[in-house]
Amino acid sequence: MKITLKVWRQKSADHDGRFAAYPIDQVSPDMSFLEMLDVVNETLVKKGEEPIAFDHDCREGICGSCGSVINGRAHGPGRGIATCQLHMRSFKDGDEVVLEPWRAKAFPIIKDLVVDRTALDRIQQAGGYTGAKTGGIPDGNAVLIPKPIADEAMDAAACIGCGACVAACPNSSAMLFVAAKVSQLALLPQGQAQRKERALRMVEQMDKEGFGNCSNNYACEAECPKQISVAHIARLNREFLIAKATYQKPAEVGGGF
Repeated sequence: MKITLKVWRQKSADHDGRFAAYPIDQVSPDMSFLEMLDVVNETLVKKGEEPIAFDHDCREGICGSCGSVINGRAHGPGRGIATCQLHMRSFKDGDEVVLEPWRAKAFPIIKDLVVDRTALDRIQQAGGYTGAKTGGIPDGNAVLIPKPIADEAMDAAACIGCGACVAACPNSSAMLFVAAKVSQLALLPQGQAQRKERALRMVEQMDKEGFGNCSNNYACEAECPKQISVAHIARLNREFLIAKATYQKPAEVGGGF
């Protein structure tokens, strides 16, 4: 099959970007989307041209490294898959495929399709963990957790932090990402000790990073490769409001009068 790839090329955040068209012949329907990009880059390198910069790592939909807006949709036309899991059989012979980076103020462009997503890392570092000393590996049934609760926590934990929710949201909101990280621990016994502080700190960091507010557009859920439900955003809102009303910062120990 033949396609025309229209790719956003931008040397850095300080340079203007533009679309460049690349006609491609002999594309196998069984190729993954990233394999197709590899072939394009091999052709560009042989011509002495700059290859297209794009993020990738595991190529199995696990790591969350890959991510592009393909024909106006985060991760492309498939549902419940990351860009690396998209195959060229999703397109037709003769199609024009438009490829762009995530578009969000909090995700500045590094080069071409590569954006800086470390804002999500800083949100996670602000409170997306538990400080409980767990010791050795406990038995699987040492802490009894009802299966519906365990399943819901696992659904939230499936978030790979790719940023598709941000790219899909008209407001560039990171609420689904933050909700998944807060919800995962709020549901489990191990996350109770820092439950209120976690919600406050992660939401505060999200706001500092410049992400927009949730407007219940539901695009985040539609484009999430792990199909994480917006119901977790409702839980995040509850966690934040309760924490805001009731949290008291622990007194510092020692060194004061």
